[in-house]
Amino acid sequence: MGAVVQGRVMAWGETAGPRSRAVAGAIAAAGRRAGLVLPRGIAVRLAQAHRLLAQWAAAEAGPGRLMPWVPVGFGTGIALYFAAEREPAWWASAILTSGLVIAAVAARRRPFGFPLAVVAAALAAGFLVATLRTKAVDHPVLRRASFGIAVTGFVETREERERSDRIVVAVHSINGPRLDQQLERVRVAVRKGRAPPVGSFVSFTARLTPPLPPLRPGGYDFARDFYFKRLGATGFVTGVVRIEAPPETAPSLRRRLSAAVDGLRDGIDARIRAAVGGDAGVIASALITGKRDAISTPVNEAMYVSSLGHVLSISGYHMAVVAGVVFFAVRGLLALVPGLALRRPIKKWAAAAALPVAGFYLVLSGAEVATQRAFLMTAVVLVGVMVDRRALTLRTLAIAALTVMVLAPETIVHPSFQMSFAATLALVAVYDRGLPGPVAGRDTSRVGRAALWGVREILALLVASLVAGAATTPFAAYHFHRLAPFGVVANLLAMPIVSAFVMPAGLLGLVALPFGFDAPLWHLMGVGVGWMTAVAQWVAALPGAVGHVSAFGIDALLPGTAGLVVICLLRTPLRWSGIGFVALAILVALRTPLPDVLVAADGSSLAVRGRDGRLQILKGGDGFAVREWLAADGDERVATDSTLGQGFACDPDGCVARLADGARVAVARTPDAIADDCVRAVLVLTSRTAPPACAAFVIDREAVRRQGAMALYRIGDSWRVESARPQRLDRPWARPASVPTPAAAGSSRPAPRDATPRRDDLEADD
Repeated sequence: MGAVVQGRVMAWGETAGPRSRAVAGAIAAAGRRAGLVLPRGIAVRLAQAHRLLAQWAAAEAGPGRLMPWVPVGFGTGIALYFAAEREPAWWASAILTSGLVIAAVAARRRPFGFPLAVVAAALAAGFLVATLRTKAVDHPVLRRASFGIAVTGFVETREERERSDRIVVAVHSINGPRLDQQLERVRVAVRKGRAPPVGSFVSFTARLTPPLPPLRPGGYDFARDFYFKRLGATGFVTGVVRIEAPPETAPSLRRRLSAAVDGLRDGIDARIRAAVGGDAGVIASALITGKRDAISTPVNEAMYVSSLGHVLSISGYHMAVVAGVVFFAVRGLLALVPGLALRRPIKKWAAAAALPVAGFYLVLSGAEVATQRAFLMTAVVLVGVMVDRRALTLRTLAIAALTVMVLAPETIVHPSFQMSFAATLALVAVYDRGLPGPVAGRDTSRVGRAALWGVREILALLVASLVAGAATTPFAAYHFHRLAPFGVVANLLAMPIVSAFVMPAGLLGLVALPFGFDAPLWHLMGVGVGWMTAVAQWVAALPGAVGHVSAFGIDALLPGTAGLVVICLLRTPLRWSGIGFVALAILVALRTPLPDVLVAADGSSLAVRGRDGRLQILKGGDGFAVREWLAADGDERVATDSTLGQGFACDPDGCVARLADGARVAVARTPDAIADDCVRAVLVLTSRTAPPACAAFVIDREAVRRQGAMALYRIGDSWRVESARPQRLDRPWARPASVPTPAAAGSSRPAPRDATPRRDDLEADD
């Protein structure tokens, strides 16, 4: 197939002269028909430009250039699936995919039709895989808060946090008032130090709530994330957690393995934190075991503000360092034996040794989704070494991305997937084109060579930090609403120590642990971690260390992503067209309007934009929504800031705030307040029922229940409402209130509902 495409491209180049003259004539004729007389020179130049573009397009469609675009199309199909308002039918997706695959096979001899057909088939396949994945994980989801729920089940995971612990329980039985779903898995918080071990069978009473919906329209959908983790509810334990004898004769093999791995992780965590105290010990343990939830809030915030937060999440960097250290150590030891070095493929042997070590690190660190992606990428690289293929290429990255998306298509909407692959794509693209730097000559001394090597390493780290930072900036701004202007400085100061000192000491500590000589190595690791946290706190304290960005929508992120892909995947000058996509993304992001009013998902909190352009917030309940609103608004204030509520005037009947134009927004608590606010205010938030003749725009309890969190925009005398849970949305993780919920898992019939018609709906002959 590649030979056919190459032949077509060569034939095109050989006939470029006559074709250019024909195109020039066609351009001149088109100009005459339009009433324009184009000078022959302009027509020829346009024809030459047309020829050049055709040559570039032919080169981009040449052999070996199609593979990196397949995961792009596949991922686009997954994104389209998640953008659907209602759950698609899997059979329709299967028919479409089959048809496009057949069309791609039929177009295999067309140099330009074939790539388009393949990408279209990949798009449909991504849509189909996401649809099938949703069906495969289908499980009940709690629809309303429930109290006094009795739960028994097996502990699957345990998380240690700064102020409390958290466990995920595979439900064996669940009962309680108002509970109409038999949930499969729940996540509950417990008091610090009271979490039972993984694998134990427990019973407890809990308060359960539905998975958290988006805190604002366009915000991150936690319920969707929990759905694909097979979590049907979240909450907290009320009372004691009892460890009981399991109802089965023997735990399953999977549970025994999970318990063994968690016990190993707990043991290593205890050894590290006994040797290294404070946050340094917690971070050192996090780099080995993945247990990072106990890091104190100030240090955790400093790590993310300084752009060093990626060190805390075990991903591509950690996996590459572990595999790289093992690879070079094994290869170096084997190279000391001349007979092996000269006659045996010790490079392949080193790669074969590094692969199981990387797999062990995957299991030891908790095997989170980001770590799974990192292991897959590392495995593809190591296997490439073993089969004599170039390790770091766009093709390798494409295979890793496809593997991840096929196994877990839901990860494409997660920030860690987007940022890790964006950074890797940019780095591989720069690596493919070659890094600039000084090169030693024949007459260069050893000292000069060493100095040049150091310069090249520093330059490579600088370029890598700049490239990775630029590639991940759109996604960091979209998800977290902040930038790290000094991230390059922090990475230059900290990452060499982490790579050359911290991680090797950690690996040696693991090797020495069974023999009891691990404590000094954990101390050395703690010294390096202490340096990293000191750098993070210093950078975070610099003026302007946090770049706050107001929220923008997917309409800005998509062209930014397209620009990154075009710049990195194309080889000809056509790649610079990606700058236009990036410019469009920046323009759209800057023109994104800010809401005038925000309403929390439970209606307990309200934010109104005042005359100074900042939000005035009436807080109620949890401050999580308030923190999200401030971050999305690019506001530096925290949820406990005393200035947040200064714009509200309150009395026992309710509260009032004013918009930028002076119009009143009211929170009414009594019938008299509603009647008064309907006349004086333009917007009324109440838990009661407003009179039909209310002149104001009313948001009552029923509206909040149907639509969840809302953002309102004042347009003249009317309001435009954006809902975090539109009534038309019907997905397994976000069912509208009108969709009946089965009484129990596996029930084939919906729960019976009162069918008595309203009196006003009856006809005369009824």
